[in-house]
Formats: sequence, structure tokens, C-alpha cells
Amino acid sequence: MDENISQFSLRLALIVAAAAAVVILSGIFSDTVRYACLGVIVLCTLLTAGERRRLGGGWWLLLGVGAGLSLMGAGIAELTETVGGLVAVVGSSLVVIGAVVGYPADEG
Repeated sequence: MDENISQFSLRLALIVAAAAAVVILSGIFSDTVRYACLGVIVLCTLLTAGERRRLGGGWWLLLGVGAGLSLMGAGIAELTETVGGLVAVVGSSLVVIGAVVGYPADEG
């Protein structure tokens, strides 16, 4: 992936990832919509992967772990819905936290 993502692209990816995580957390949409949102989270995580190497890029670890836990939660939910749902909630929460912490404050 491109390591020199623009500030606009970074902001957009983080907003989209956080919104997708909120959709998953809400639980009011169909499984199809939630799986699509999971795919969006993974895509946004991959698009922002170059940011993890920059100074102050520790937020990306939260985003990456959250995306991974969300994926695991979806898989586990096929076997046991309660445990899978709990893992997905923790993962989605980490995605939202990582997106908020990583959101650039200014153009500088």
C-alpha cells in the first residue's frame, strides 16, 4: 500500500472505518450489511497501514487489532453467537477508538 497517504484520504478512511464499526456495534442492520461493513473496516485498515510507521502512528495498532478482532468475532459468531458477538463488539470499539485517536488534527 502507498505509505504517503494524503491527509484527506487518511481522514476519509478513518471516518468511514469508524462509521462502519458503529453500524456493526448497533446491531440493527442485517448480517449482509454488517459483513459489508466488516469488509470496509478491513479495507480502511489496509489503506492506512503506511501510517503505522510514522511518528505518532501508535493509533494504527488499535485500528489493526480492532479489525482483526472484528474478523475473528464474525467467524466465531458462526459457531457461538454470544462469544462471537462479544469479540466483535470489542474489535469494533477498538476500531472507533483507533480512528478517533488517529484522526489528524490539522493539515500540518
